[in-house]
Amino acid sequence: MTGYENLKSELEAVGAKVVAASVDALDKAGEVAADLSFPVGHGVTRADAEALDSWWEERRSIIQPSEFIIDAGGTVVGSSYSDGPLGRIDAADVIRMINFRESQK
Repeated sequence: MTGYENLKSELEAVGAKVVAASVDALDKAGEVAADLSFPVGHGVTRADAEALDSWWEERRSIIQPSEFIIDAGGTVVGSSYSDGPLGRIDAADVIRMINFRESQK
């Protein structure tokens, strides 16, 4: 999440808004969010994971990383599902994708 925070001005320049969510309770999620300028939700449940078609890890009762790029009309134009810390969408890639899509209009 710090990668998104580090590129905050560049993301804002292309009109991107960032939100995040966690299975953690409010106090723990709040600790993570304290250093971020974007909202971090808390208390993600298995039902939430199922609604996103994400992988819910039974052993630790957590949702695995599920990331979405949603355009201004509400359409998912990019997504990433992973089963660990690798394969997440990089903030710089989001900027490149937005710029590419805008150049194609």
